[in-house]
Amino acid sequence: MPASAPEAVARMKEHHNRKKNMFFGHFDRISLSSKLVACTIAVLLIGVSVISFSIRALVSNYMLSKTDNQLKSQSQMVFENIVTLAKNDNAGPNSYFLQIQYTDGTLDNEGNPLVVTPLMPQLQDGIVSVPVLPTDGDTSGITFGQPFTTQAVVKQVVQVQNNSSDSNNTTKPQTDPNTQDDAGNDAGNSGSKNAPNSSNSVTTILSNPSSNANHAAVSTARSPWRILPMTFTENGKERAVVYIGLSLSDQIDIVSTLSRYCVVVGIAVVLLGGSLATLIIQHTMTPLKRMEKTAAKIAAGDLSQRIPSAPENTEVGSLAASLNTMLTRIELSFHEQEETTDKMKRFVSDASHELRTPLAAIHGYAELYKMQRDMPGALDRADESIEHIERSSQRMTVLVEDLLSLARLDEGRGIDVTGTVKLSSLVTDAVDDLHALDPDRAIGRMLIGLEPARDLNHPASLSLTEGDWPTITLPGDASRLRQVVTNIVGNIHRYTPIDSSAEIALGVMPAAIDPKQLSGLPATDASMRRFVEAAEVGASMSTGYRYAVLRFVDHGPGVPDESRPKIFERFYTADLSRAREKGGTGLGMAIAQSVVKAHHGFICATATDGGGLTFTVVLPIEQMPAAQSAQTAGKTKEAKQKSSWFGGERKS
Repeated sequence: MPASAPEAVARMKEHHNRKKNMFFGHFDRISLSSKLVACTIAVLLIGVSVISFSIRALVSNYMLSKTDNQLKSQSQMVFENIVTLAKNDNAGPNSYFLQIQYTDGTLDNEGNPLVVTPLMPQLQDGIVSVPVLPTDGDTSGITFGQPFTTQAVVKQVVQVQNNSSDSNNTTKPQTDPNTQDDAGNDAGNSGSKNAPNSSNSVTTILSNPSSNANHAAVSTARSPWRILPMTFTENGKERAVVYIGLSLSDQIDIVSTLSRYCVVVGIAVVLLGGSLATLIIQHTMTPLKRMEKTAAKIAAGDLSQRIPSAPENTEVGSLAASLNTMLTRIELSFHEQEETTDKMKRFVSDASHELRTPLAAIHGYAELYKMQRDMPGALDRADESIEHIERSSQRMTVLVEDLLSLARLDEGRGIDVTGTVKLSSLVTDAVDDLHALDPDRAIGRMLIGLEPARDLNHPASLSLTEGDWPTITLPGDASRLRQVVTNIVGNIHRYTPIDSSAEIALGVMPAAIDPKQLSGLPATDASMRRFVEAAEVGASMSTGYRYAVLRFVDHGPGVPDESRPKIFERFYTADLSRAREKGGTGLGMAIAQSVVKAHHGFICATATDGGGLTFTVVLPIEQMPAAQSAQTAGKTKEAKQKSSWFGGERKS
C-alpha cells in the first residue's frame, strides 16, 4: 500500500536530518585549528579571486575605452591619408584596418557594390586578420560614430598581381576561386589599392592559412576587432560607409599577462597567508593545549595544578585568569571539605571515647555493686560505688552539655547577639572567681594599649600598663561571653601552678579592619600581628571600628609552638591525664572560639614573654563615625545613634 503524503514528507525530513547530523558529526570531529586554517585559506582564496577579477575587468574596460578614444581621435586623419597608409603597408604592418563600402551605386567589375579595403594590417608569413563586417552597405544593428566589437577571420596573402589598362577602362582583378572571405567581401576587390577607374591596380589574393603558417601570428590574428563605423560624404552626398578598426590583440595580451600575474601572485599570497595563519593559529592554540593538559592533571586528582598565565587583555589570558581563580577556590573548598570531614571523624571518635569512659565507669561500678551486695559490709561499699557512678554521670552530663552547646553554635542557634553586655563588670566577676579558686595567686589588673612601632626591628605591639579599667559596653550575649571568660580563667586555674601570677588586661582601641574579616582570621600569631597593624592604622587615621581588647596572661608551663594552634580544636588537651583529673573535657576553648566568632570577634593564644600562655580576645564595639569638625561632633555627640553590625541599632 503506498505511503500517504504526510508519511512521505516525514520520511524525507527524517532523511534530511540524518544527512545533516552526519555532516555536522564529521565536521565536529575536525580540530579547531584545522577549521581556522581552512577558513583563513578560503577567505584568502575568495579575496584574491575577487581582487583578480576586479582588476581584470577594470583594466579591460580601461583598455577598451582607450581604444575607442584612439579610433575617434584618429579616424579623420586615417580617412584623409588612406593613400599614405596604404603605401606604408608595403613596407610593413600598420595598426589600422580600413574598409569602404560604396552605397551610391558604384559597382565593381562584376556588377556588385564596390568594396575597397585600403588598409589591412599584415602579420608574419602574410597572415592578415579580417574583421567580420556587414556587407553591401548594410547598416542595420550598428550606430554611426559608436564603436563595436566584432570577431575576426584569419587569412593569408597568397599572391599580388599588377594589371595595366587604359584610362577609360577598369581592370578586372584575377582572383583565386577561394578568395571569397567569410565576411562576404570579394578578396580581389578588397586588395585594390587605388580608387575605381584608376590606370594602375594592385590585387591582393587571400586564402585560408597554410599548415606551415606561423602559429603565434595565426593566434594573434584571431583576436577580435574594435570597429568604428562612419559615413563618407562627398559634395554633400553620402557615398559610402567607412569602417575603421583596431585589433584588440594587444589589449587581450595585456589582460592575459595581467591575469597570469594575478594568478601567480594570488597563489603566492594564499600559500604565504595559509602558512602564516597556520603558525599564528598554532601559537595561539598552544595555551589552550596547555589548559587541556592541566585539566587532565586536575581530573587525575592534582588540584595544585594551575594554568600558565598570559596577558589578561587577551581572550586566552582572561580565560586562564578566570580558570586559575576558579581552581584556587575549588582547591580551597576541597581542602576545607577534607578538613571538615577529618574534624568530624575525629570529633565523633573523640566524643565516643570521652563518653565511653564515664559509661564504662558507671557500668563497672554497677557490676561491682551486684557482685558485693550479698557480702558483709555491702552497704558501705554500695555508697562508694554510687559516689563513683555519680561523679561519672556528672562528667558525662557536662560533656553532653558542651557538645550540645557546640552543635547549637555551629547551627547559629543558642546565642543572642542583640543584647547589651557590660564587659568590664563581666571581667571583674571572672577575676573574683579566679581569686576565690586560688587565694594565693597574684592577679594583676592591667590596662591594655597600643605601643607604636619604633623601627623595622621593633614593630607595633600591645602593651600592658597599670591603670583602672574603662567602662566598656558592647552588643552581644552576656551569658555566652561570660562562658568565654570563665573557660579561660578555668584553664588558668587548672593548668598553671597556684603560686604563679596572672594578669588580666582590658582596653579599647580603633582598628582599620572589618569585624567580619577579623572573625575569619585563623587563631595564629600572624593573625594577631595583622590585627595590631590594623590597630596602628586605625589609631593614626581615626578610621575603622572600635574594638574591646581583653587579654589573659599566665606564667605557667605554656604550650609548645606546634601545639598552640590546636588549642581551639575540639577535645584537644595538652595533657589528657591532667585534664581528666581537673575535670576538663577538651571542649572549653572550642566553645570560646565559637562564641567569639558569633560576635564577629577574634581569639588567639600566643606565648607569654618569659614562659606561659596568653589569650587575647577582640570584640567589636561600633564603627567609628566619619571625620567631622570638633564643634559639629560636640553638638551631635549626645543625639547620635550608634549602629551595630548585627543588623540592629542601639542608643548610646
